[in-house]
Amino acid sequence: MSVRDVLIVGAGPSGLATAIAATQQSLDYVIVEKGVLVNSIFNFPTHMVYFTTPELLEIGGLPLITPYDKPTRLESLRYYRRAVDTYGIQISFHEQVVAIEREGDVFAVTTQEVAGDRRPGAEERTRQNGVRRVREARAVVLAIGYYDHPNYLGIPGEDLPHVAHYYKEPHPYYRQRVVIVGGKNSAAEAALELFRSGAHVTLVHRRAALGDSIKYWVRPDIENRIKAGSIATRFETRVVEIRPNVVVVEPAVEGQTGGREEIPADAVLLLTGYRPDVDLMRRAGIRCHDETLVPDLNPETFETNVPNLFIAGGAVAGRNTGSIFIENGRFHGERIIAVLAERLHRGLR
Repeated sequence: MSVRDVLIVGAGPSGLATAIAATQQSLDYVIVEKGVLVNSIFNFPTHMVYFTTPELLEIGGLPLITPYDKPTRLESLRYYRRAVDTYGIQISFHEQVVAIEREGDVFAVTTQEVAGDRRPGAEERTRQNGVRRVREARAVVLAIGYYDHPNYLGIPGEDLPHVAHYYKEPHPYYRQRVVIVGGKNSAAEAALELFRSGAHVTLVHRRAALGDSIKYWVRPDIENRIKAGSIATRFETRVVEIRPNVVVVEPAVEGQTGGREEIPADAVLLLTGYRPDVDLMRRAGIRCHDETLVPDLNPETFETNVPNLFIAGGAVAGRNTGSIFIENGRFHGERIIAVLAERLHRGLR
């Protein structure tokens, strides 16, 4: 079995940038990706517009051309396909990493084939038994992001068919009663899109106000809709149970007046955020903080407590996913590969 210089887990922007840097340093690499190219972006809302400008999404010095001030999800998908073709990036799709084991100076990375369901979290539902592969590499970079692992509420009914942790597009919810749980940008944008597409929307949030991270052009829109009563709200409220046609809520603040309430719901969107795959990291030997989920790593090199095992992109931040975006995560791979190239050229091979 051939031993590669580096194996990259994840074909998102951080993983692709790492692969481009590896190519430029003449390192032997491969990316393994459990879904499709830029899987998280593919699963973003269909009509999403980025909060950033085009040049801050670019990798490998390849320009992202758009006629708009801010690029769309569709444009970014097209751009990252072009980046892969331009640099000839090697990717093995639909392979989920299930184990990373250190064997002397080499990592043995076990992957398992994932069937064709491309929705977020599909690998947990559709994994195929018996189709496994072991790859060896001198170093591993985890560019795994966090979007495939929602923050579950741990309440009865969370797994009912009409409940989702992701929002894609509004059309299926036309004339439906939709309860959205969350108060940050994704919840606000989904509420507005659903309202304008004919859904009856109720926004439930455990805080007293919407989050500070809402896009500046979205905030006045959602606040005006709430003020006008077009979008119903329950602030300082938490969900305690989901039933087939009802969401049960209660005050989130101890001592707050009011009791339990049943909100009619044909569909429920639990847009409560996401987290990295800490289980995979811990199985690989990476220490992660119990509360913050931040991995133990060197902030200068992104090397973890496991020698030659690195993390790039959103997974660096643990629960604080709002601190790492494509804009800054795309540079992690360049630093990692610079460190690895120096080591390999000194004889790590």
